[in-house]
Amino acid sequence: MRVALDTNALYTTRAGVARYVHGLQQGLTALPGTDLQVIPWAWPVENLGYTQPWRMLKTAWREGIWPHTAGPAQLRNVDLLHSTHVPLMARPPVPHVVTVHDVAVLRHPERFRPWQRRSALRRLRHVALADQIIAVSQFTADETMATLGVSAHKIRVIHHGVSLAETESVPGDLPPEFFLFVGSLEPGKNLSLLRQIWLNAAATGNTLPPLLIVGARWPGVTAEGAATPGWHYLGHQPDEVLLALYRRAHALLFPSVYEGFGLPVLEAMAAGCPVICGRVASLPEVGGDAVCYPDLTAGEFGAAVAGLLNDAARREAMIAAGRARAARFSWQACAEQTLAVYERSVGRA
Repeated sequence: MRVALDTNALYTTRAGVARYVHGLQQGLTALPGTDLQVIPWAWPVENLGYTQPWRMLKTAWREGIWPHTAGPAQLRNVDLLHSTHVPLMARPPVPHVVTVHDVAVLRHPERFRPWQRRSALRRLRHVALADQIIAVSQFTADETMATLGVSAHKIRVIHHGVSLAETESVPGDLPPEFFLFVGSLEPGKNLSLLRQIWLNAAATGNTLPPLLIVGARWPGVTAEGAATPGWHYLGHQPDEVLLALYRRAHALLFPSVYEGFGLPVLEAMAAGCPVICGRVASLPEVGGDAVCYPDLTAGEFGAAVAGLLNDAARREAMIAAGRARAARFSWQACAEQTLAVYERSVGRA
């Protein structure tokens, strides 16, 4: 079976969708005893910067022109197309599998720019036309059925795997003790909650360790006010540095209000980093009993942060529980379950 795998996300984002595409591609190509051939399907031109008008022009070509010109030509002699994000094509000429990561643009449109909302809403309407749909969590499956009118028999829940760098690279001038945040710096990640916690602690003389923030700030996001004492913005970091940060952080703080999966939570557990996050959306599905789930208020979340800081035994217990929880997720399992969806889509199962 020849499968065209949509790899466009590798050229447009460093967020969880790109990590999913990379992990799934590696898992599929490593499956033993199959006749599966994975053919990347993409316009292989990087568009990770925000320089205009080039970003706008590249996006317009990738989403509006390429899927109707060179895109269909790349589908000749394949048995199936797997759109790994919201579809670029409504009705491809071959059986179609779509992965849905979330429907945040429907639930929280205020998090997105106008052009992002227009593009995503147009492409989300194509999801219901797919032969089979993969949801990255049960939460996302429920959201997809509730908002897009998709029937349950079309959806299969397949969780992400987790893969960490083989070696670590420790950045210079790393504080001896710190908390960590990982994610895109947009309002839905709720950094404002952590800001309030740090300011409250400083006001009462209980200064918290520094917070290291890994992720790229979106240009155009509303100004966040004065810099928070003890915060360090590191921008995007390679996986080797991220591994070193996970291993040395006192905990990952992840106060996001909406996640389709929550890959930083899984990565942190796999690396031996305790996690504090809200009991919202998909996060309990990923973290299970290994994660601390305070309410997303400055008082409750702040108390959890301070409590873990002063409880070494609990921190060690969370590390052990997190490693055991993360071991349940693998790209091999993700690939095996995805192959079963492919076979069902082309009539082999």
